[in-house]
Amino acid sequence: MKSEENLPLDKQKSEKRISVENSSQEELPSKISGEKQSQTPSLNIPENNQNFSKENKQSFINLALKDLHLSREKLEKELEELSKKKAQIESELKSSFSGQSDAIARKVKGFQEYLTGALQDLAQSAEQLELVVPPVIVKPSPLDENKKIDATKEQEVIPAVSDTFKPDENLIRNCFSQFLEQPDFYAEPWKLRRSLEAKDVELLEDWFFSMGGRGAQPSRGNRSKNALVAAGIIAILGELYGEQFQTLVLASQPERLGEWRRCLQDALGLNREDFGPNSGIVLFERSDGLVERADRLEERGELPLIIIDAAEGNVEIPILQFPIWLAFAGSPNEIYEEDELI
Repeated sequence: MKSEENLPLDKQKSEKRISVENSSQEELPSKISGEKQSQTPSLNIPENNQNFSKENKQSFINLALKDLHLSREKLEKELEELSKKKAQIESELKSSFSGQSDAIARKVKGFQEYLTGALQDLAQSAEQLELVVPPVIVKPSPLDENKKIDATKEQEVIPAVSDTFKPDENLIRNCFSQFLEQPDFYAEPWKLRRSLEAKDVELLEDWFFSMGGRGAQPSRGNRSKNALVAAGIIAILGELYGEQFQTLVLASQPERLGEWRRCLQDALGLNREDFGPNSGIVLFERSDGLVERADRLEERGELPLIIIDAAEGNVEIPILQFPIWLAFAGSPNEIYEEDELI
């Protein structure tokens, strides 16, 4: 009976053992799965940390680049402002007295340095020169020699001024004789159409043969008579030189020049076209223009005939250089009358 009672106890124990083993076997896979699950999150933690660190680095780099760009833009703006200020300061320096004096001082200093260098080079080249002492040659004194004076030396003969028109004396005197005859009112232009008095011919003879065609003669009393004498000279020079001369009349008032033009036009049978820069007679109010015109004529190989009105108080020195000129010397009464008319 006991055995039968004990059997169920054994069975119960065996069943308990089996159940325990089964339960332990069931717990083992659950534990293993739990361990696996606990191990997998531990493996993912470093990967997440790496991703997080890369994102942080990229954001930091972006921030640094933005800061660099901003600082660069600020520096560029500052550089532009500084360049503008520099240009403004340079312009102010150039326009101001101090800036100009500074620039001049720099140029002077540079020139000084150049001069010092050039002088040093010159001194060095002078030191390198080999100076040769010339031999001393003793010559006999001219007092010890017997000199013979040649009495037959050719002396240069300078023709007198009065001999200027000597070769053409016959032609000029023939003109004088024609001037004393009756006037020829139908003569060709540039020929004398009026007759002269004996005093006028004496004046012309003295001017041509004694003064050589340059000098002053006393006035004939008024401007019309002086213009008639000048017309005789123009007619004679026309026979001698043709179109290779030009008459220049000097009178300081337009009214006087007008009177000269009318008298010469009537005495020589001229027209208005004969008076002008490119014609035979030119009228001047000032002596400097007359001198310039005479210089140009001589450069072209032509001869200027200068006639000075009696109302002119003096003859300018530059006029004296020309070969042919006539100045009428007015009397005190004539000059006084001219001043009264003015």
